[in-house]
Amino acid sequence: MRLVAAMSGGVDSAVAAARAVRAGHDVVGVHLALASQPAMLRTGSRGCCSAEDAGDARRVADRLGIPYYVWDLAAEFAQDVVADFVAEYAAGRTPNPCLRCNERIKFAALLQRAWALGFDGVVTGHYARISEPGDPDNVTGARELHRAIDPAKDQSYVLGVLDAEQLAGSVFPLGHSTKSQIRVEAAALGLGVAAKPDSHDICFIADGDTRAFLAARLGEAPGEIVDEDGQLVGQHRGAYAFTVGQRRGLALRRPHPDGQPRYVTAVDVAANRVVVGPQELLGIDVIDAEGARWCGAAPDGELACGVQLRAHGAEVPARAVASPDGSVRIALAERTRGVAAGQAAVLYDGTRVVGSATIVGTSRR
Repeated sequence: MRLVAAMSGGVDSAVAAARAVRAGHDVVGVHLALASQPAMLRTGSRGCCSAEDAGDARRVADRLGIPYYVWDLAAEFAQDVVADFVAEYAAGRTPNPCLRCNERIKFAALLQRAWALGFDGVVTGHYARISEPGDPDNVTGARELHRAIDPAKDQSYVLGVLDAEQLAGSVFPLGHSTKSQIRVEAAALGLGVAAKPDSHDICFIADGDTRAFLAARLGEAPGEIVDEDGQLVGQHRGAYAFTVGQRRGLALRRPHPDGQPRYVTAVDVAANRVVVGPQELLGIDVIDAEGARWCGAAPDGELACGVQLRAHGAEVPARAVASPDGSVRIALAERTRGVAAGQAAVLYDGTRVVGSATIVGTSRR
């Protein structure tokens, strides 16, 4: 196959490209210029799209003997990921920008451009597995997305937004390996990124200060923090900076009568009010979600499944019912804390990704 290797400048994408070359594919390395200020330097594991990253990707491509190009998708990234991130917080929701980047940049804009140039697909360094028809774990007879064998690195959650067409053009060579194996392999190949730190946090907020990033774009908006009874317990500088389940950074003036810590239980952007309460108020067991995307046909009737609600969250047993309008109601087998509107609910059947949807509301049975 003719493949575009998305090369971030990190060790995972480097080894993914190397494995694609070793498998006999015709590979072209592509680094995505996503930052509006590409001269920015990475600080440890933070920052992205820096001059350092582009240089690292180029050196890996040279080592592998493959062509290398930089594709400028900064405008698309700014609109579809960064602006979406800000708008979601402004609306009181908690987005996942990595998931949005996969949906709209890496497996939409990048993949579409690759197809237009005559390539068969895109190879990336994501930790996930593709099951082909006829494989022992394949149950649908179609191409399936499965969890990686390394649970600590599994990224199937942030790939759960991929539809069947995007999945058909995706290659994930790392899904059967652990991170330690990848670093050993990179060192054996003489790749200079073998020991490079993984990137963490939100890649376009290099200093990790999400509140300051949002405040610079949304402005200060002072308001009240109230408890579950509506009593004033503190002040904030913008309700958009809070998310359900948050405990740190509340700076409450009045402690809870029993001395227990309090958490954000609701964010009311319209009233510019943040509600806090004891931990037990965070537990929910019903989720309403919209915009479902299915890896295959939508389930008919009630589906017994597992659901993952955060990128590194545990899978929870559940039963889901899909509607023709793209909405899904998910009943959890146990109460779960810290579930916020804007997050993704990704449904699993064993290791197989069934589909995903965006959470719009939660409640208790």
